Amino acid sequence: MKMWLLGSGSRGNAVLLESGDSRLLIDAGFAPSILVERLRSVEIAPESIQAVVVTHEHTDHVRGVRVLCERYGWTAHATIGTITACRDLAGCGAVPFRAGDGFSIGDMDILSVRSSHDAAEPVVLVATSRSTGARTGIAYDLGVAGQSVIDAMRDLDMLILEANHDELMLHAGPYPASVRARIAGRTGHLSNGRAGQLAREVAHRDLRQIVLAHLSEKCNTPRTALSDVHSAISRTKFTGRLTAASQDRVAGPFEPGARRATAVQLTLAL
Repeated sequence: MKMWLLGSGSRGNAVLLESGDSRLLIDAGFAPSILVERLRSVEIAPESIQAVVVTHEHTDHVRGVRVLCERYGWTAHATIGTITACRDLAGCGAVPFRAGDGFSIGDMDILSVRSSHDAAEPVVLVATSRSTGARTGIAYDLGVAGQSVIDAMRDLDMLILEANHDELMLHAGPYPASVRARIAGRTGHLSNGRAGQLAREVAHRDLRQIVLAHLSEKCNTPRTALSDVHSAISRTKFTGRLTAASQDRVAGPFEPGARRATAVQLTLAL
C-alpha cells in the first residue's frame, strides 16, 4: 500500500491510497483543477482513480467531488447523513453507508468509525490492503478520540492524524471567542496535545508512518506539532517516521516498509 497526502488543512484535504491495481481518494476538498494537477505531479492519471470516500460534508473535504466523479467516472461513497447534508453528493449518485459499516473498493477493505465532529454523520477510516495486509488509518476532523476511534487505530502500519492547533496559540489567535470554542470543543478539531495522546495510545514498533494533518495556518506550526507529538510518543515503542503534511504541496509517497526497528525520523513535508 502507498499513500500520498495531496494537501491537508482548512483550504482543502485529499488523501490518495494505492493497493495493487486499486486507487482511491479519501476526500476531494480542492478545486478540480488543483486536484488533477497534484495527481499528475505524482504521475497518477485521474482516470485511474476508482472511487472517492468522503469523511463528511464540509467544503474542504467535498469541493471537487461532484465534478471529478462526473468527469472521470469515479464512484463516491459517503454516509447517509453526509449525502443528505451535501447536495453535490446526492447529485452524483453517491453510494451510501452508515458510520460503523465496512465495505470494499478494489483491493482495499474500508472500515468506517463515527467521529466527534460538527457534521451530519462524520467518520474516520481505516483502509486495509487485501493483497498485503497493510493498514492505514485516517483520523482527522474530530474533537476527541473516543474508545471506538482508539480501538480502530490500533495495529496500523500508517496513520494520518490530525494535529490542528496549539492550545496556547489558539487562545491568543485571531479568531472570535465563539470560533475558538468550536475548534477546541468536543466536536471541533484535535489539538497537538490530544493528537499526542491518541498517538501514544496506538503507537507500536511496527507503525512505520505517522503523518500529522489538518494543521492550522494561524494557530499551529509544523515544528510545534511535530515537537508536541514526538514528546508524547517518545517513550513508546514507535520507531518509524513522524511527518507534518502541507496544505499546498503533495506529501509522499508513504509506504509501510518492512516491520523492523529504526531510529525515529522527524520530517517536514514542505
